[in-house]
Amino acid sequence: MASSSKIAVRELSLFPLPEVVLFPGRPLPLHIFEFRYRIMMNTILESDRRFGVLLWDPVQNQPATVGCCAEVIQYQRLPDDRMNILTLGQQRFRVLEYVREKPYKVGLVEWIEDNPPQKDLKPLAKEVEQLLHDVVRLSAKLTEQNIELPKDIPDLPTELSYWVASNLYGVAAEQQNLLEMQDTAARLEREAEILTSTRNHLAARTVLKDTFN
Repeated sequence: MASSSKIAVRELSLFPLPEVVLFPGRPLPLHIFEFRYRIMMNTILESDRRFGVLLWDPVQNQPATVGCCAEVIQYQRLPDDRMNILTLGQQRFRVLEYVREKPYKVGLVEWIEDNPPQKDLKPLAKEVEQLLHDVVRLSAKLTEQNIELPKDIPDLPTELSYWVASNLYGVAAEQQNLLEMQDTAARLEREAEILTSTRNHLAARTVLKDTFN
């Protein structure tokens, strides 16, 4: 393997978090207070500033096997060696095995990427974007608030699929499912289903509101 090739397998410090699924290109602010993770942050800040974020499953009492690498882009030290950090999601990975459990988990991981698309994904991405606009418009009408989509929504299909997945709230298991998919089309299709269901639900509530007001 040439030295310029990307190393496919590496050791990565791992940070399991309940209800948190990180996606590539998405920010994740964290407050670091547990002793073991303070040790971990001090260690990674001296190297490449990267660690893995894994969804913690409280039912199974174990972390997911697929996560997303986070890179620390800003940090602020606080009293008692606590820390506020801002991270950005990088590439996804799969844990092959754990090489250490204490003081924090370190795993041997392999990077994973989406498979090359079998069709033009632009129409599907456009449909998902339209559904997003519909959901926001109906939410604004229902709550009588001025809600707008951010201007910097990605327009590339894969990046858009990560953006939408990261902005689903209170559905960590669904987000984990989207993170594990290695097919951009399948991820966008699932998001279109979720957004269609949300839009229909909001539309029905808007009709009721208009009827009884």
